[in-house]
Amino acid sequence: MSETAQAQAPAKARFKFPFWAQIVTGLVLGVLLGWLAKSQDVSWLKTTLEQVGDIFVQLLKLAVAPLVFFAILVSITNLRKVNNAARLASRTLLWFMITSLIAVGIGLAIGLLTNPGAGTGLTPQDGKLPKHQGSWIDFLTGIVPTDIITPFTELNVLQIVFMAAVAGIAALQLGTKAQPVLSLAESVLELLQKALWWVIRLAPIGTVGLIGTAIATYGWDLIGKYATFTADVYIGSALVMFGVYPLLLATVAKVNPIQFFKGAWPAIQLAFVSRSSVGTMPVTQKVTERLGVPKEYASFAVPFGATTKMDGCAAIYPALAAIFIAQIFDVQLGIKEYVLIAFVSVVGSAATAGLTGATVMLTLTLSTLGLPLEGVGLLMAIDPILDMMRTATNVAGQAVVPVIVSAREGILDKEAYATASSSPLDESSEERADERAEAPVPVAA
Repeated sequence: MSETAQAQAPAKARFKFPFWAQIVTGLVLGVLLGWLAKSQDVSWLKTTLEQVGDIFVQLLKLAVAPLVFFAILVSITNLRKVNNAARLASRTLLWFMITSLIAVGIGLAIGLLTNPGAGTGLTPQDGKLPKHQGSWIDFLTGIVPTDIITPFTELNVLQIVFMAAVAGIAALQLGTKAQPVLSLAESVLELLQKALWWVIRLAPIGTVGLIGTAIATYGWDLIGKYATFTADVYIGSALVMFGVYPLLLATVAKVNPIQFFKGAWPAIQLAFVSRSSVGTMPVTQKVTERLGVPKEYASFAVPFGATTKMDGCAAIYPALAAIFIAQIFDVQLGIKEYVLIAFVSVVGSAATAGLTGATVMLTLTLSTLGLPLEGVGLLMAIDPILDMMRTATNVAGQAVVPVIVSAREGILDKEAYATASSSPLDESSEERADERAEAPVPVAA
């Protein structure tokens, strides 16, 4: 390499605009443009912001159905490469449940302390029935699809997960006979993830549209009307993300919590913008592997978590929303109702299925408690603003649990964990992750 080229290479690296900085820039620009569109009534700007945000979300959703199917299928079959696979799967599920219980407990405590439904000026007449409702009968019967096409066309993620799980277990039973299908599935999954990475690179532009639309549509007045409830959701999510998770990492996994956020932050910030756990799943898996979790285990735990692990949408939010709606409709909740909220949060969280919004989970909670479903309509307007923090908390939990389980089982790469800091969109970090993945997977004795 010539001296000129050597001088240019460091300069190029020095002036590289980090992905996290692009996201922050998009957030600031979106707020400014949204405020301008709202305050000056610039209709064309509002329309443009809305279209930009919609296109970004649609591009994410385009890959959701096949991505979930092939990710779950491949992740289940990948467990055959790991010793004690059943133990890892059961421990993962156990920690999902433990952290969900803690999260719902925090949500209930904050709701009881702050009374979010008091003083809002809202009445039962302000509510309306949601378009999509959830019930235990629908949840249980809705797991099994009536055909193999409809779940993909209607984006029923829960049914897609069911079909993928059946196919994965069947492939494990067939052994070598299923290898051609598994090879094809792995290739398709890599293709989908590569295409989704291109979409993810557009996240700063999508951020401008999504945040700008929220500000232009609702402004600050609406947030003020729901100030206590909004603060409760954000505070509750922050306590779980920056309080509970670090505490578990430090005491249970015995690793540095700050290092976790260095490694996982790209996935958390993308989740905040996109409001989709499934859309963020490739990034979540990358950062989880970068934090030292073996690839074979991460490829199971992350897709599983992206469709079932929802501490923000399925624990904190339903608990607070149930208290909020009960106060608006003047319904008294007791110990039995609080226990039911905790039960629904742990067992029914798969109903959210990693998609934008938590309406189905909320209606499932309300119907279980016997609260009016019209209460959902009270929260629909503020939902996009709440969903950003909820989804960020979801994704943080989806990365935390594999780290905890890996550390407890003695298979966490401590060196990789200690050095995880660069963006997953950096090409060199992807190559380093691939190199680590090719190395033998350490297994606890």
